[in-house]
Amino acid sequence: MPDGAFTLIYLDPPFNTGRTRERAVETARTLTPATAPDEAAPSPAAITQDERVDAAAGTAPSRASGDEVAASVLSTGEDAAETIVWRGFHGREYERLRGDLRAYDDRFDDYWGFLEPRLAEAWRLLADDGTLYLHLDYREAHYAKVLMDALFGRERFLNELIWAYDYGAKSRRRWPTKHDTILVYVKNPQRYHFDSESVDREPYMAPGLVTAEKVARGKLPTDVWWHTIVPTTGREKTGYPTQKPEGILRRIVQASSREGDHVLDLFAGSGTTGAVAAALGRHAVLVDDNPAAVAVMRERMPHATVVDVAPAPVA
Repeated sequence: MPDGAFTLIYLDPPFNTGRTRERAVETARTLTPATAPDEAAPSPAAITQDERVDAAAGTAPSRASGDEVAASVLSTGEDAAETIVWRGFHGREYERLRGDLRAYDDRFDDYWGFLEPRLAEAWRLLADDGTLYLHLDYREAHYAKVLMDALFGRERFLNELIWAYDYGAKSRRRWPTKHDTILVYVKNPQRYHFDSESVDREPYMAPGLVTAEKVARGKLPTDVWWHTIVPTTGREKTGYPTQKPEGILRRIVQASSREGDHVLDLFAGSGTTGAVAAALGRHAVLVDDNPAAVAVMRERMPHATVVDVAPAPVA
């Protein structure tokens, strides 16, 4: 696809939940030794529950750490397509000979290795007046913000949106998790499209404090969006496990694209982005490698053209 083809790109990748994804060949080797004495220790977010138990018992974790992780999960080869030098935590430098990465072991360094080339490709496809939305949960949003600032430029960060919902986690040992995070970046901070007047408005929380005219019109949403998850019954429900509500995508599409614009979703899932875009007069390209997702999208959007793309051969 040509550069700058899409005004809006929405990415809702698999969250970093512990599942293993398929991968192709990638090589990484350390160029400089680490300087911090505890450099080999995994980050708190990467430590599993089993490792916490091991640590409490005074035994060593069962998995490799630091460079050993890279060596254990990345294959070697001389025919990689690209060489990149990365500077990581504690000043450690890596030379990564990257081929076609298709999946990841679910620790953050590997997760980002899966996500980063897709973000770079999305950025190439984003128009000069375009906006990119990355939908994550609490596990990765903070890491992703730092790394996306480095990848795109901190000046291109527009918003952190919080989607707060009223269903899900229950816990007596911590505050239950009831929100997702959506990071918003713009290609050109001087030219990006944002149409607040087209966005569905929401009721005032204290209608008695504003005029009747304002109550009737509603207020513009802030960066905290209160919206229920997809109901278990009803027209919108497709049965796809990670389906996002149309109300969330409608707000994004309304604000960051115009009628007739092109919208891209590289992790399309149940196809909510496409369904909303079509209803609002936009053109959408949806990508997903899960046959179950494609089946749901076929049923949800029978008017759509489906193109099967064979995966590139692994060298």
